[in-house]
Amino acid sequence: MSLKLYSLAWWLATPLVIAYLLWRARRQPEYRAHWGERWGFHGAAAARRGDGPLIWVHAVSVGETRAAQPLVAALLERHPDARLLLTHMTPTGRATGAELFARHGGRVLQAYLPYDLGFATRRFLRAWRPALGIVMETELWPNLCAQARRAGVPLALVNARLSERSLRKGLRWRALMEPALRSLACVVAQTPADAQRIGRLGRTDVTVAGNMKFDVSPAPALVERGRGWKSLLRGRPVVLAASTRDGEEALLLDAWQVQVQAQAQAQAQAQVRQPLLVIVPRHPQRFDEVADLLAARGLRLARRSALEASGGFDPAAIDVLLGDSMGEMFAWYAMADVAVLGGSLLPFGGQNLIEACALGVPVVMGPHTFNFEDAAEQAIQAGGALRAADAGDAVAQALALLRAPDALARRSAQALEFAKAHRGATGRTLALLEPWLAPLAADGRLKEICNAEEKQ
Repeated sequence: MSLKLYSLAWWLATPLVIAYLLWRARRQPEYRAHWGERWGFHGAAAARRGDGPLIWVHAVSVGETRAAQPLVAALLERHPDARLLLTHMTPTGRATGAELFARHGGRVLQAYLPYDLGFATRRFLRAWRPALGIVMETELWPNLCAQARRAGVPLALVNARLSERSLRKGLRWRALMEPALRSLACVVAQTPADAQRIGRLGRTDVTVAGNMKFDVSPAPALVERGRGWKSLLRGRPVVLAASTRDGEEALLLDAWQVQVQAQAQAQAQAQVRQPLLVIVPRHPQRFDEVADLLAARGLRLARRSALEASGGFDPAAIDVLLGDSMGEMFAWYAMADVAVLGGSLLPFGGQNLIEACALGVPVVMGPHTFNFEDAAEQAIQAGGALRAADAGDAVAQALALLRAPDALARRSAQALEFAKAHRGATGRTLALLEPWLAPLAADGRLKEICNAEEKQ
């Protein structure tokens, strides 16, 4: 397909896109906000860009925004005269960015990246006038790349990953993807396997720098919050179902109710406290749905959103704790003894297991981890993660670890060591971006000299 036909397809699909936004807004009203930005109308927001260079970082949703955290912090520190524009495609990504970078005030601006229509991406670039664009992980849009090249905006793809599944899709659209890849100033991949797959799409000069998710440090306040929750449990062990997706909670509950009930009598005789299941759904629009599922099964439920209002909870009076909050994943991991990885029990590709390992929490993963293929296999080899065949096997392995304190402690240490061993990708990525960042620093030094001369 040519770029013209691709653009025509976007035009024809626009009514469907609008319908999709309205449908999503029924459950997430945030989808109604900032509609103009989705079509390239950024005038009011762009007016706040101020003088000096603007560095643009695109992080499509929550995971990419969290991965960008160390990169954004380093860019702001190294380029004090620059501002940073952070773009997203989802409200949850935007909310996560607002939370993570609130301390930087007006230096970090936020907007939605427009849909990949030529006029919209052209208007976006004209409004913001970025000196450099940095795209996180997998967001490669043909019109955006073409318009950036025409506008003279260098565009880099960093922390890039490409699964075999995504490669197969990309090869079907190679006529679009190869020119887009070749137009980029540089491509920095997470692993050699990612670089090899990107090469099969037509871009062979790809550098490997590692995964920046390893460089994300848990916020001390969140860690302390999670440990505070842990102290309320009076020694009750915790299995965390982290970032679960649609359909996975039912599978986990089926296995949990059978296996925990079967062990209850033996645990009572051995004076072992019954484990607590904590479920944290990936998407906020599903919080109430999961709560209804738990209630329908007759399980005693406590919700995170009600903890402060109720002054806490009686750990002996609940079966499941529902994490119905955003931005607290590190707190949940700080509370957990073992984590079952959401998105891996059904073919969603898995979620980020690195956050759990960074806090020394062993991870049990299902069979579907293609979005984090290399990190998952490396974590297994390091001993910080286990592979399960299905939800029942995942619950069984998690409970087995709780019954074996020595094995649990060993795997906890191995998870922590695995996370530490893979840090440093942010620094390597910044070094690779230096040819495009150096002029920004030079402009800043020139401005300082001019200001000093004016004062004299």
